[in-house]
Amino acid sequence: MFDYRKYSAFQPVALPDRTWPDQTITQAPDWCSVDLRDGNQALVNPMNVEQKTRMFNLLVQLGFKEIEVGFPSASKPDFDFVRKIIDEGLVPDDVTLQVLTQAREVLIARTYEALAGCKKAVIHVYNSTSTVQREQVFGQDMDGIKAIAVQGAKWVEQYAAKHPNTEWVFQYSPESFTGTELDYAVEVCDAVINVWQPENGREVIINLPSTVEMSTPNVFADQVEYFCRHLAKREHVRISLHTHNDRGCAVAAAELGLMAGADRVEGTLMGNGERTGNTDLIAMAMNLYSQGVNPKLDLSNIIDIIEVVESCTEIAVGPRHPWAGELVYTAFSGSHQDAIRKSVKYHQDHNKPKWDVAYLPIDPRDIGREYEAVVRINSQSGKGGVALVLERDYNIDLPKWMHMPLSRVVQGATEATGMEISPANIYTLYQQNFVNVDDAWALQDYGMQKHADNVTASFSFGGQQLQGQGHGALEALSAALQARYGCNLEVSHYDQHALMNAGTESMAQACIELEVNGDFLAAVAVAEDTTQATLQAMLTAFSRSPVAVAAAA
Repeated sequence: MFDYRKYSAFQPVALPDRTWPDQTITQAPDWCSVDLRDGNQALVNPMNVEQKTRMFNLLVQLGFKEIEVGFPSASKPDFDFVRKIIDEGLVPDDVTLQVLTQAREVLIARTYEALAGCKKAVIHVYNSTSTVQREQVFGQDMDGIKAIAVQGAKWVEQYAAKHPNTEWVFQYSPESFTGTELDYAVEVCDAVINVWQPENGREVIINLPSTVEMSTPNVFADQVEYFCRHLAKREHVRISLHTHNDRGCAVAAAELGLMAGADRVEGTLMGNGERTGNTDLIAMAMNLYSQGVNPKLDLSNIIDIIEVVESCTEIAVGPRHPWAGELVYTAFSGSHQDAIRKSVKYHQDHNKPKWDVAYLPIDPRDIGREYEAVVRINSQSGKGGVALVLERDYNIDLPKWMHMPLSRVVQGATEATGMEISPANIYTLYQQNFVNVDDAWALQDYGMQKHADNVTASFSFGGQQLQGQGHGALEALSAALQARYGCNLEVSHYDQHALMNAGTESMAQACIELEVNGDFLAAVAVAEDTTQATLQAMLTAFSRSPVAVAAAA
């Protein structure tokens, strides 16, 4: 049943002197959203008037200057919607409406009725030209199909003359362009253009639909370059692309098509469209943005855009959707988290003028995301990511040596549940395992007497009074604990720094790791001064040692 031999390979274009591979995209194309036509016809439940209006308003807000709003001659809801946005003055003066029609006189006449009173509009007429459509659907030869296109172009021009108060733009699509012989596609389009005579001032668009994606994107680019080279009046028309996503390459095909000479791209937000969808205009525009090219669309609030699209289409945006998905700026991998943390800090420390952060092709804040989406913790996460969560969400800056003991605690929790852990739960684990201390080990008071080369210090906590000597308070407390509990205690890591609390009073944070009879124990304490914080951190760490636990029992 699964037999690849029933299919034939798509034949490439003979274009050995192709030039598009040496081109780069340095400016945004003319965008045309077809969400309200192509996107709408692909929905299980087509949009109602309220949803269409909301989608239209979003497209205007994002900066689209050409918006295909329906097929008014074929659908009463489409006709009524076009009348609504015109009659209610919802179309800004700088926005051009586009409507679709087949090359049939009755449909063309109805299309002009729908647009009465519109300031400027694109009449988009089409007929199928591909080999398959000619032979198997319409039963027409090449001359017959071309005659349909030419007659349609004449009707479009004739009815435009009956509505002189609107600025009309004519657009023609040889539907299934990718399945049409290239020389024949050029021949049909030349014939249509000869009717409209754009050299005399008529604005004309020739749209090349990859109605079904049939080849790799480079072959499509060859088709576009060949077409542009051979079109008789190329300099007088805009070349538009309308790529579908059957092979998953619609955006790539559109990008290479621009490199091959096209001027304009039709597509939909999030790529919604028939079968696997249309060109994803969000992805394509953000691709440009990430290369320092102005996309001429405002995508700065991707969360609101997603909300409108999901509400109007009733289709959820995938979490890994390029640029827009909920998880695309999220790192679970420990090595990725550590690299992001260090790279972001490097940017801050060096005030880098250009974005160049590991694993983040753009700054998520540019499109309304926040850094809480970047690093999330599960059993695959590493020590750097856990530390970053505390630093980012709770302003807790821990020394690098503390990342590992903290990570072990958090990873144990995630492995036990097999699920992601929230920042709030990470904070709780941090408090429980490194900060919280029983009253019996809470420092109540301390005093020091300085001598020539050391100090004698006394410590009061939980009803205990200890005394020790050393070069400083920390060494004196270590000596006191070793004498009282008969153990071997060494400080393996120590760090302290000043903090600023929510007010103006200064505080100090101390982090310490002890080795008590071979067991390593870490703790953190915050107090009003460095010495107090350091002593409490040592007591907190020691309280978790087997020696202290056994003594309490």
